[in-house]
Amino acid sequence: MIVPKPRKLKSGTWFIYLRLGGEGVSITGSTESECVHKAELAKAQYLVDRKKQDRKPRQKKSALTLRQAVDKYIAVKKTSLSPSTIRNYRLIQNNRFQDYMDKPIDSIKDWQEVYNSEVGKIKPKTLKNAFGLIKSVYLYTYGVPMPRVETQPVPKVDRPFLDAEQIKLFLKAVKGDTCEIPALLALSSLRCSEILALRWENVDLKKKTILVSGALVRDEDGKMINKATNKTDASHRYVPIFIPQLYDALKAVDEKQGRVADISPHGLYAAINRVCDKAGLPHTGVHGLRHSFASLAAVHLKLPEETTMAIGGWSDFTTMRKIYTHVSQRDMNEQTKMVEQFFKNANSKMQTENSH
Repeated sequence: MIVPKPRKLKSGTWFIYLRLGGEGVSITGSTESECVHKAELAKAQYLVDRKKQDRKPRQKKSALTLRQAVDKYIAVKKTSLSPSTIRNYRLIQNNRFQDYMDKPIDSIKDWQEVYNSEVGKIKPKTLKNAFGLIKSVYLYTYGVPMPRVETQPVPKVDRPFLDAEQIKLFLKAVKGDTCEIPALLALSSLRCSEILALRWENVDLKKKTILVSGALVRDEDGKMINKATNKTDASHRYVPIFIPQLYDALKAVDEKQGRVADISPHGLYAAINRVCDKAGLPHTGVHGLRHSFASLAAVHLKLPEETTMAIGGWSDFTTMRKIYTHVSQRDMNEQTKMVEQFFKNANSKMQTENSH
C-alpha cells in the first residue's frame, strides 16, 4: 500500500497528510513506522468503503406521478407485451391504488402502505398481480428493486376439471349444442384465445390435424384483435383431432370459411358452464376443459409427458405438472387399491408360510 512519506514534527511525532475521496485526513504516530502503518490502514479502509459504495445501487430521481410512471413503463415495453397484458395493466392503473396514482412517485415513501390500501378489497392473487406491476414500474423508474413489502399469502386454488368418467358425461351433454366445436377444441388442449383465432384454413380434416397459430385477445380499449404470436413458442403447434365427436362436428359444417368459432370469450365460458349444469358437472369454463385434457392424458391415460406437452403447447414440465395436471379422486382410489392389494398379497404369503 503506497502512502506519502511521513515527516517528523518539532514535537517529535511523525505526520502524514492523506487525501481520501477529496477530503484531507491527518495521520500521526509516535514513530515513523507506526505513522506509516496507521496511514496504510486508513487508506485500506477507505478503499473497502468505496467499493461497497460503488456496489450499492444508486436511486435515480423522478418527477413523474405513479400514473405517469406506469404510462412510461407501458410505452417502453409495448412491443414486447401482448395486447391482453397491456389491457390488464390499464385496468390496474385505472382501478387499483387510486389514492397514490396521481402522487409524485418520489413523494411515496411507504410502499407497504400502498400495498395495504388494497388489502381486503380484492383477492390476494389479484392484489399480487396488481402490485407486481407497481414493483416492475418502480424497478424501471429507479433502476433498483423496491424496498421489501410484506404481502398476503396467496391460497392455493383447486381449479375445477373433469375426470375421465365426467368427460364422457360432458361429451354426451355437449353433442349438438351451439358450443360443441369450441368446447371440444378446449378439451383437445386449446386455450380460449387460440380457439377464437382458429380459422378453417388451419383445419385439415384429411390429416385430422389442427394448426394452432396466433390468438384473438382484447386490447386496452376492449376490442378483440388478432395477435400473430401465441403465448409461447411451444404454443404454435399441430394438434391431432383425436375426439371423433369433434371430427364429425367439424365435418358437418357447410360453410368452412373464416373463424371456426364465432363467439365471444364470455359467451363461450357461459355456454360451457351451461352444458356442465345440464350434465350435473362442476363449472369448468374454457380453461377447466384444457386442464381436463392434461389430467386425462398425463395422469389417467399415462401418455409420455413430452407428448402431453407437445399437444398442449406447454413449454416446460414445471408448468404442466404444477398447474395443469390433476389427479382425480377416482384415479387416486384405483391407485390406492393397487397398493392395498400389494399388502394383502404380502399378508397372505406370510400366513401361508407360517402355516407350514
